Amino acid sequence: MSRVCIVFDRVRPEEKMLEDAASSLGHDTIRMDAKTTQLSTESRRGDVDFGDVVVERCVSYFRGLHFTACLEFLGVPVINSHEVSDRCGNKLVTSLLLKKAGVPTPRTYFAFSSEEATSMIARLGYPLVIKPIIGSWGRGILPLRDKDTAEAIIEMRDLQDGSHDRIYYLQEVIDRPPRDIRAITVGDQVVAAMYRKSQGDFKTNIALGGDPELCQTTPEIEELCLKASKAMGGGILGIDLMEDKKRGLVVHEVNNTVEFKGLARVAKKNIPQEMIKFAVSYARK
Repeated sequence: MSRVCIVFDRVRPEEKMLEDAASSLGHDTIRMDAKTTQLSTESRRGDVDFGDVVVERCVSYFRGLHFTACLEFLGVPVINSHEVSDRCGNKLVTSLLLKKAGVPTPRTYFAFSSEEATSMIARLGYPLVIKPIIGSWGRGILPLRDKDTAEAIIEMRDLQDGSHDRIYYLQEVIDRPPRDIRAITVGDQVVAAMYRKSQGDFKTNIALGGDPELCQTTPEIEELCLKASKAMGGGILGIDLMEDKKRGLVVHEVNNTVEFKGLARVAKKNIPQEMIKFAVSYARK
């Protein structure tokens, strides 16, 4: 029997499902709110009870990333690692790592000023998709279908002048069915996959209303997902794929603290149990 600590900053259905799964497998669980936890350079592992392994589930990317750094400093086994979290949290880094590993991915372009972004868009033509390099749930992802829209978005970014607004991440529009595929990898296995259908918008996130439908994992899906997982450093990940009508499957995103309540409704395997089993085995290595 192990003691599994679930770190959160907001309790969602997924965190409750993980707690129930750990209990059903005979493990004790600890719930820990990252917002009310204090650590320092003088902290020692025994100062706070983190159990035998931590499953980091913070909604806030930056909170979870830095909390994970503290856990690793203390020598606490944590899923996912700081390196994996850092890689998955930045879309630019993710795209570069996928491409370097030979994983099919949409053509993606980067610019580091509004002037160069404007020049790049004029050269590439429309349509394009612009995405923030940090973010989830489809927030800030916008289609660029004409010059007026592009200029308005670039002007808005110039006015905001946030550190990430200065990094332009532009992607080709994939000619695909009105859906994408979300697969969950746990270690070296693809646990389950689903189609996420668009609700009239080009976005397919379940958090935005996309409908889940079970997707049978083919050898091609498994190969691509495990290759993408390896490129990011492994662990428990959500791999998002699109079905390009000419090129076949392409991986466009990898998620760190992946949500799975939608997929759990249709999956044949018990997703939270597989995650807990992996975390416990990871701690025992």
